[in-house]
Amino acid sequence: MTQHFLSGEPPIALILRRSARARRISLRVSRLDGKVTLTLPKQVSEREALDFARSKEDWLRRNLANRPEGVLVAHGSEVPFQGDMLPVLAGRGRSVSMTDEGFQVPGNAARVGVRLQSFLKEEARRRLVAASDHYSDRLGRQYTKFTLRDTRSRWGSCTSEGGLMYSWRLIMAPEEVLNYVAAHEVAHLAQMNHSPKFWAIVEKLYGPHQAERRWLRTHGEKLHRYRFEG
Repeated sequence: MTQHFLSGEPPIALILRRSARARRISLRVSRLDGKVTLTLPKQVSEREALDFARSKEDWLRRNLANRPEGVLVAHGSEVPFQGDMLPVLAGRGRSVSMTDEGFQVPGNAARVGVRLQSFLKEEARRRLVAASDHYSDRLGRQYTKFTLRDTRSRWGSCTSEGGLMYSWRLIMAPEEVLNYVAAHEVAHLAQMNHSPKFWAIVEKLYGPHQAERRWLRTHGEKLHRYRFEG
């Protein structure tokens, strides 16, 4: 992969990527971090690909302008928790806590984001383990492993060996969305696909889930705008 720039204010960085499977030139703007990827088939020249990108400059700038701005978490910020926006406040003592007023984060101001991230990860682990246990008991199948990551392409996954993985950022989504994702991944313990049988299991474990899926499509990307480390 190589990097090029489209001139203008500001310049647009392009990551050029060749793909043996690509049949045509394509442009993609990441909804998570704003990176622009220009994919070209093997037989297409870089010049032709860059000309294509220039022809799409207006579209690129509109997409980049519509991305939500990033938030560097610090005292005075607001961060979502279970769907509610909570202020990040200067706390006392040694541990991060949550009160009716918001997150209480003591200590060095430079480490506020890091400390709050650790707190959120622990809350995510506790709630996702509880949800996974609940749904796997209902299904009558147990998972073999539990992992939290900061994934950018999916909210959860289930391996053929029964290992569950979730994005810890689900703790920022409404509680029902977190529970739906847990039910979805647990359902894969019985059906490693998205067939009608799979969705029937999700329905049995969780119930109607169209609203939760719609929330993730509409609002999920915004959970990645919060940066906890400088």
